[in-house]
Amino acid sequence: MKKYIALLLVLVMALSFAACGADKPTETPVVTPDTPAQSETPAETPAEGETVKVMTYAEYIAAPMDSQVVVECYVQGHQSWWDNKITVYAQDEDGAYFLYELACSEEDAAKLTPGTGIRVTGYKGEWAGEVEIMDATFEFIDGSFVATPVDATAWLGTDELIAHQNELVSFTGMTVEGIEYKNGEPGDDIYVTLGYGGASYSFCVEVYLTGPETDVYTTVGTLAVGDVVDVQGFLYWYEGPNAHITSITKTASAPTVMSYAEYIAADLDTKVVVECYVQGHQSWWDNKITVYAQDEDGAYFLYELACSEEDAAKLTPGTGIRVTGYKGEWAGEVEIMDATFEFIDGSFVATPVDATAWLGTDELIAHQNELVSFTGMTVEGIEYKNGEPGDDIYVTLGYGGASYSFCVEVYLTGPETDVYTTVGTLAVGDVVDVQGFLYWYEGPNAHITSIAKVG
Repeated sequence: MKKYIALLLVLVMALSFAACGADKPTETPVVTPDTPAQSETPAETPAEGETVKVMTYAEYIAAPMDSQVVVECYVQGHQSWWDNKITVYAQDEDGAYFLYELACSEEDAAKLTPGTGIRVTGYKGEWAGEVEIMDATFEFIDGSFVATPVDATAWLGTDELIAHQNELVSFTGMTVEGIEYKNGEPGDDIYVTLGYGGASYSFCVEVYLTGPETDVYTTVGTLAVGDVVDVQGFLYWYEGPNAHITSITKTASAPTVMSYAEYIAADLDTKVVVECYVQGHQSWWDNKITVYAQDEDGAYFLYELACSEEDAAKLTPGTGIRVTGYKGEWAGEVEIMDATFEFIDGSFVATPVDATAWLGTDELIAHQNELVSFTGMTVEGIEYKNGEPGDDIYVTLGYGGASYSFCVEVYLTGPETDVYTTVGTLAVGDVVDVQGFLYWYEGPNAHITSIAKVG
């Protein structure tokens, strides 16, 4: 019996040792003077047996969405702390990170100064094109790095730009096209539209990053359309680039609106600003529209003006616009290119001026792009651009023994218009009266807007 009891005790003790071995004892860390200070909001502890590997920037970029990521980076700026969360703009020497609502105590938030090193554990996510780390915790690490803004101006409009998402970047020589407060008045975000190279780009003064008390917020409030600025900011993304501005400097004031005489006198390739009134336009496409415009002193051909589809619908005859672009010339046609515009008050619809007597004289070119008329012209030829209806029609009309080229521009007066149909019925020898915009192509080449057979 004693042997049985002794054997039973041995078995019980063996089982007890096996049960203890299932739980790995936790060692108490020894803090030495060289141990970096730990955040009061420590990173998530990995499961037993799991190794947390700090990723390179390339590994982070390659990681699939919704996967756990661990990165070491350095604070470059942050938004306001609230409710034990803080949104941080961070970077290392290889790239940048947007840390959305990082778990953080108020005490630790005060330590997140530019250059501070942190190890972040969270999940890779995306919203409206912005790649970020969310649901994250962090701990402080040794080291420091403060990024120098990289000039991203040349990348605007290219695929290269998004490769620098969230980095501290700069843009130079940008033209102010619009300033809009989120709620109509100061106090919240400011939406800033800046133009460069004929295209428009969205920027934001993020009130939780640079609020109403900052120089950035105040400076943006003093800007006017047409001002030229240099900008720095974090390259945030929202359905496209939407940099959060951290610094903005006005380098030139809005250029003065030119008179027509000043516009004519301006050198080619120089910047011009004019106020004029829409008389007609070609078809809108790809956020561009070509406009025939005029004021009481002369006319303008606005080639591929940057324009949203919504604004294109507002460009009815008589509508006033202020245009900022560059004076150019192609095959004799003087035009404004790489341009943007804004609507202005006022209205003007031109009356066609009879230019018949100027045919064959030097006076004619002085009325380039104006709405003009020619009477008693004889049809000498009708030619479809591609041999059949559907594209431009080249019309040759004679007067006083000389021949002149006209055009039915399909993007202005297409196959569904009376002009296009009427021209298709004309025969050589018909006499017509014509109205149109006095476009130029190696000589007068009016774009016909109205034509009537008179004999």
